[in-house]
Amino acid sequence: MNILAIETSSLVASAAIVSDDIMIAEYTMNYKKTHSQTLLPMIDEICRLTEYDINNIDYIAVSAGPGSFTGLRIGSATAKGLGLALDKPLVHVPTVEAMAYNIYDTESLICPIMDARRNQVYTGIYRNKRGQVTAVKNQRAVSIDELIDTLNKMEENVIFLGDGVPVFADIIDEKLKSIHTYAPPHINRQRAGAVAQAAKTYIAMGQTETAAEHKPDYLRLSQAERELAQRNGSKDS
Repeated sequence: MNILAIETSSLVASAAIVSDDIMIAEYTMNYKKTHSQTLLPMIDEICRLTEYDINNIDYIAVSAGPGSFTGLRIGSATAKGLGLALDKPLVHVPTVEAMAYNIYDTESLICPIMDARRNQVYTGIYRNKRGQVTAVKNQRAVSIDELIDTLNKMEENVIFLGDGVPVFADIIDEKLKSIHTYAPPHINRQRAGAVAQAAKTYIAMGQTETAAEHKPDYLRLSQAERELAQRNGSKDS
């Protein structure tokens, strides 16, 4: 089984090719959000350097959100375009869930946090036992205080990762009562390899989709949509 995985939900841009249990190539950058300029060249580069024929891909796995509205649209458009061109099915992988695959086989809770601005995070709470990830709390947008309250009630050790860590670490250290740690740099951000690994579970369950069916999971309205709703609300009042 050959999977091309795409990750563009944040500042990170990442592409990977995974064949069965072998990572053939992964190209990841965490520098400037120019995914529209870099993503296709990244895919082309890993195919060129590995002499991999992209027509041999069986599935295209895409990190489907939540995250940056622009980034998700670029990843979605790229996956849909490749899916149509290659006539391959897509695998819709929740971004936060995929991040939980970065941490392997731990007794601690895994809590990815993505900075969603306005004192909120995109987050979920997961367990990973020998590579099998299960959701304790599915991905959602919540305030950092609400997340900490939830974790305090669970009274378990926690591993945090994601771009929300440098933003909220001081608050977590101050308010979270349980033992907690922060993932090191090589596994603390989104990775296409993790998206591919998560995709295997969905493929095994038969949960794939066509390119035409795929839509990102934004979880909340964009700033433009919120402002439009506020203006319409003002007109109606």
